[in-house]
Amino acid sequence: MMANETLRGLRRKQRWTQAQAAQQVCAQVLAATGRDPELDANWISRLERGAITWPSGDYRTALCVVFQVGSEAELGLHPKGDAAGASSAQDASSAPADDASSLYADTELSARLARHAAATNVNGLVLEQFDADVERLARDFVSRPLTLLVPEIRGLRTDVFRLLEGRQHPGQTRHLYVLAGWLSGLAAHVSLDLGHQPSASTHARTVVQCAEVAEHPRLRAWARSFQSLAAYWTGDYRQAADLARAGCEDGRGPSSGTITARLLSLEARALAAGGDGRSALRSLALAHEARSSAERDELPGVFAFPEAKQWAYTGTTLLAVGGDEQVQRAIVASNRAVELYQAGAEGDRSSGDLHAAHLDLATAYLASGEVEGAGTELATVLGADQYTASITIRLRKLDTLIGSGPYRDSRPVVDLREHIHEVTARPALVSTPTEPR
Repeated sequence: MMANETLRGLRRKQRWTQAQAAQQVCAQVLAATGRDPELDANWISRLERGAITWPSGDYRTALCVVFQVGSEAELGLHPKGDAAGASSAQDASSAPADDASSLYADTELSARLARHAAATNVNGLVLEQFDADVERLARDFVSRPLTLLVPEIRGLRTDVFRLLEGRQHPGQTRHLYVLAGWLSGLAAHVSLDLGHQPSASTHARTVVQCAEVAEHPRLRAWARSFQSLAAYWTGDYRQAADLARAGCEDGRGPSSGTITARLLSLEARALAAGGDGRSALRSLALAHEARSSAERDELPGVFAFPEAKQWAYTGTTLLAVGGDEQVQRAIVASNRAVELYQAGAEGDRSSGDLHAAHLDLATAYLASGEVEGAGTELATVLGADQYTASITIRLRKLDTLIGSGPYRDSRPVVDLREHIHEVTARPALVSTPTEPR
């Protein structure tokens, strides 16, 4: 029995104990097959002592991936009784040889290339499970508590990033980058909901990079929509409009879902906030046209753009354009958003969208002199426990509007303002996180 010094040397180069090497192999087999072999330090020891010279195929593939080699021969592995052949295979391509040995070397080179091309640390079932997990998280993000979702989002991102450090077929690598992009998008939403813009921007740039590597236009277009959203909530309305416009270049086309309607709505809202009412109304009309021809979204929940959400954006845009006619249209649009959300399934109901629509209605009623109606809408929002960062911003803006209005000294208005001050002093940590509006 001859010791496998090659494998021992590779392990020591990684500075792994035999137990750590066994853990790496177990993780690789689990990722590739879904089966945990429960190997231990003794198994690695038997390989290094030469007691095992040719483990099963799954284990050989896992060892090649873990130690980043292209063939079993580079691990010092060989079928029983073929130790000499294993060492000669490593040198066959460079040693002087007659025609027969040259043919053998060429054949071994092709076989080595085939093994290298076939080696992967994922399979169809692993990718299918990741797809299902991302879809579930995207749907749950609208209505489930943030504290329950954040650890799972982080865990899945870590798993995907770790797999990308290994080897896959090109199509599998692209698939993993798309998954990494959507998961980074969820992380970006978490940061924006908590009011941490720098983190949200970093996550968004990662989404763009993943989309570029995966050559996935819809993911890239969605990333631009998120960047537009973030710019809007920092008050950079010109950049928000520009980013939405840039995203439209990737969002149009077959099977593009509602992304074009989303981007045009974002552009309209940003233009209105920036004072370009005419362009805002034009983009708003285009957004509703895009809705009429939109196909099904690739992912649901926070990555989709439901009709109720579009009406909420419409109400905000019309309010920003201003004027009696547009204010009345805004009331209709915001009421339509509330109706659609309340009529929808509870799991699809976004509390953030409802808050935004009610606050727009309160603003519109104040602009129309209907103080009682404004108070009713505002009371609906003030009854919540916590808010996203964007709803807190909306409440503060509404407080400023109330404070500058003709009714600012009346007792009901003073009480409302005190309540707004109380709730906006709370941390921007939400129990039902939603995308900033």
